[in-house]
Amino acid sequence: MAGAEHAGDREAAELSAIGRALGILGDRWVLLILQRAFLLRIRTFAGWRDELGISESVLAARLKELVRHGIFVPAAYRDGRTRYEYRLTGAGLRLWAFLVAIHSWERDWADRPGLLAPVHDTCGHDARPYLACGTCRKPMSARDTHTRRGPLASFARIGVPRHHRRTVRADDRTDFVGYCPHSMEILGDRWSTTVLAAAFLGIRRFVDFQNELGIAPSVLTERLKRFVELGVLQTDACRLYRLTDKGLGFFEVFAFLTDWAQRELPAPEGSGLTITHKPCGAALQPVLLCRWCEEVLERREIHFDMSAYPAESRGI
Repeated sequence: MAGAEHAGDREAAELSAIGRALGILGDRWVLLILQRAFLLRIRTFAGWRDELGISESVLAARLKELVRHGIFVPAAYRDGRTRYEYRLTGAGLRLWAFLVAIHSWERDWADRPGLLAPVHDTCGHDARPYLACGTCRKPMSARDTHTRRGPLASFARIGVPRHHRRTVRADDRTDFVGYCPHSMEILGDRWSTTVLAAAFLGIRRFVDFQNELGIAPSVLTERLKRFVELGVLQTDACRLYRLTDKGLGFFEVFAFLTDWAQRELPAPEGSGLTITHKPCGAALQPVLLCRWCEEVLERREIHFDMSAYPAESRGI
């Protein structure tokens, strides 16, 4: 078992940083664990188990992966006997903007009344975060960027580092704190996330998705069909898959995923992406701005008001 795990590590090391990030974060349980760590400040095994209704074996496996990838670090504490809590590392804390970007996309594109609003403590208003260039501070979208791929930038081996099966929550409880079903269909599965990433890189044809990703035709057919149903992709008369406005809106999430991956994860030289903000010519340094005061949002300067959401309203 250990030998297989080390082999997986060696194979994963051949991926681009973004490929590695998709392998780590393309799982709905990982996203929910991280989201609860930030939003509810959960740190213990029992806390996540009780909050999410997740099996102990699945939770243990996900926490082990997050520790191995340097996102959590275990810390011992005494509670009658020695127990461990899991604290976000610097790399883990820097996932904050990525998770807020997911939340912002949901507010703009998911039909989900009652979604929590992030309050900007500096100005006291609903922040309504939006993506901007960190150099010129102008709002930006996928249409404002140009992407250049390194000679080894490929997702063709994204399937290698997967150590767990695709999972779903055991029931259909309405979870007003967690991510909406559409977000989980896009991000909560490694193949779905990778298909969308390839679309942002300009892949349009079925055969090109297949060659780029090394994905089984049946799996690709199912993911593309579902993305069309969700309104994220659309097809034309030439059977080309193009991002809709809803799909292009997900660029904010992709920008922060890419930035985090290339800053935090090792990867072979020449496997990176260079995303340029065309209006100012600067390499992408994504930031979130407050829609009210137009200041950069920092992790310690926003909060989510949870008072209207007792445990029973979260489906717990």
